[in-house]
Amino acid sequence: MPAMMKAAIFVEPGRIEIDDRPIPDIGPNDALIRVTTTTICGTDVHILKGEYPVEKGLIVGHEPVGVIEKLGANVQGYREGQRVIAGAICPSFTSYACQDGCSAQDGGHHAHGYKPMGGWRFGNTIDGAQAEYLRVPDAQANLSPVPDGLTDDQVLMCPDIMSTGFAGAESANIRIGDSVAVFAQGPIGLCATAGARLRGAGLIIAVDGVDERLAMAKKMGADVTLNFRQVDVVAEILKLTGGRGVDASIEALGLQQTFEQALRVIKPGGTLSSLGVYSESLTIPLDAFCAGLGDHRIVTSLCPGGKERMRRLMQIIDSGRLDLGPMVTHRYPLEKIVDAYDLFSHQRDGVLKIALEVS
Repeated sequence: MPAMMKAAIFVEPGRIEIDDRPIPDIGPNDALIRVTTTTICGTDVHILKGEYPVEKGLIVGHEPVGVIEKLGANVQGYREGQRVIAGAICPSFTSYACQDGCSAQDGGHHAHGYKPMGGWRFGNTIDGAQAEYLRVPDAQANLSPVPDGLTDDQVLMCPDIMSTGFAGAESANIRIGDSVAVFAQGPIGLCATAGARLRGAGLIIAVDGVDERLAMAKKMGADVTLNFRQVDVVAEILKLTGGRGVDASIEALGLQQTFEQALRVIKPGGTLSSLGVYSESLTIPLDAFCAGLGDHRIVTSLCPGGKERMRRLMQIIDSGRLDLGPMVTHRYPLEKIVDAYDLFSHQRDGVLKIALEVS
């Protein structure tokens, strides 16, 4: 095995570049995986723009598909050469937060054990997945074998996009027959639409400003699609629900406009499930909030991680209930990642997700 590897490094706001880095050493609880495919997430773009701070020199990325290269002495039940994924959120599962059911907020071994977004380590607090090799901490808890017959493209969405979108539907507490509006049909919003369908929603309304994404939303399970450039989506959703409002709305972009619209369309007693990464302060309009007396529920989610979550997501794909492969619209080799970031951050050429082919 070579001593050095290629990796995408955060240099400074506006610059992520390919550089040579030493292949990571691993400890007894870790695993080293050779990354075969990864991708770029909207959160990576926030990092690139300096809207989400990380240390300069960090290897970015948090969506790995790969092959086990080396196992730590304490990691049992896996073998070298095995195809695996690891969730974007890779908690220790030993902290108070993890054992309290909040593993994405894993504070490790601090006195109280909670840290906002603490379970998100790859490309945030430790080196990430846009590289030829990746160290997976607490590998026993976070490596999940890929079922035979599934391609990298089919499972590429599981570590983050699928888990996040489904978390939006789960946090919305969607019941059989519920009406649901999903704002923004980027990759996460599309997965939220698919999740709402799998949860049994009776009416799914997908909102976006790009017709190609709305067409994909139909494939993911949307019953009605609305282009916000052409209609007043709040008025249209209220009309579609007879003035009642939807049981749940899912906000999957992270803007004041979409958050406010998602709040305005829920019924009294309804749920707003927020998945967006917000870069500016939010304002809650008094009338839409019913002065705080509307029995509304606003809930946020950071995608669940861990091997059992990944196993469940891959089982949905393996059973044929959902195919997210069509969301991969572009391919680049890792060496061309700067070009891939330029395409993805500017949302050109109908891009949804990019498969970065590493090895």
